[in-house]
Amino acid sequence: MTTPTATAVKYLLEIQTTLQVRPRFEGSNINTWIGFKHVNYLVEEAVLEHFRNAGLPSRELFEEYGLGVDVVDLDTRILHAFHQDDVARAVVVPVTKDGDTAFGFSVTLYVERDGKELKAVTSKAKVSLRVDDYLAAVPVPAELQRFAVARLGSGAERSVHHGAEAAPAANTALSAGRGTTGADPVLEQLLAGANAFGWKWRIPYPYCHFNERLALSGYLRQVEEVVDLFLADRGISIKTLLDDRKWIPVVPRSQIQFLDEALMEEDLYTVFTVEEVFKDFTYTARTDFYVVRDGRLVQTATGRITHGYAVFENRRDWSLVGFDERVVRALNGEPAAG
Repeated sequence: MTTPTATAVKYLLEIQTTLQVRPRFEGSNINTWIGFKHVNYLVEEAVLEHFRNAGLPSRELFEEYGLGVDVVDLDTRILHAFHQDDVARAVVVPVTKDGDTAFGFSVTLYVERDGKELKAVTSKAKVSLRVDDYLAAVPVPAELQRFAVARLGSGAERSVHHGAEAAPAANTALSAGRGTTGADPVLEQLLAGANAFGWKWRIPYPYCHFNERLALSGYLRQVEEVVDLFLADRGISIKTLLDDRKWIPVVPRSQIQFLDEALMEEDLYTVFTVEEVFKDFTYTARTDFYVVRDGRLVQTATGRITHGYAVFENRRDWSLVGFDERVVRALNGEPAAG
């Protein structure tokens, strides 16, 4: 006899979900445009709704079976900008293959412009079910065991720094502030010889879920913040270019992949490395995340963004703009022209 769980898993693996999603007001930082972080939140919400429609919402999976729903791999392309009050049609299509140990989904968001529906976002997401170990274990239904993991992360793209010995400094105590971008032995080790910027930061409770783990949303917030700090460090802060030129940052693509777990109140080392400046129009940068455990570096996640600039023409319209010499030199880590 087919069990309710088997029916639900069959839905997760085979049935398409369509829903409406709307970006949050918080994501509108410049004029009425919505930033990449909140676009990714829409993708995550669409995936969570797919689980609800299947009859296995995140709450039930955790409370009944001790399984936490974690988006552990996300690759999102933004084709058209979102604005405040946009209502998007989200389509979630299962793409899990035989033998996969994580659920796979293709997510597409559509918006209406001038009476036409446009494909605004395409995204690929993978979801793991993390077995909770805070309380006594409960039996996991057979149909879910394939996707249940004792620890998050693939470890597939860990950097050369992973496992290296490290000697952390005690400079994220509350009396010293939450973090540092200054002299720090672990940051110096991670940044050596690279066109990179580093930030050490104590992981706070609001960035975590399921008792202790840094959530996908926490990593997205971290990417947004390290970009802000990097640009300020290079002398082209977001407000500087807004005031001087009315330039706004745009991120047409973002990726995050979990390699391990980062835990509440650990010190997280975030390294932002510029990889390529492409035709003075966009640049790609890699973001790597580390903690130190037992005196060794552990890489917990990696990701990339593609970043550019747009100039706004009025409160509604903007257009992409090429980098000038000042911006190119800053991105390449070169001193400003004399």
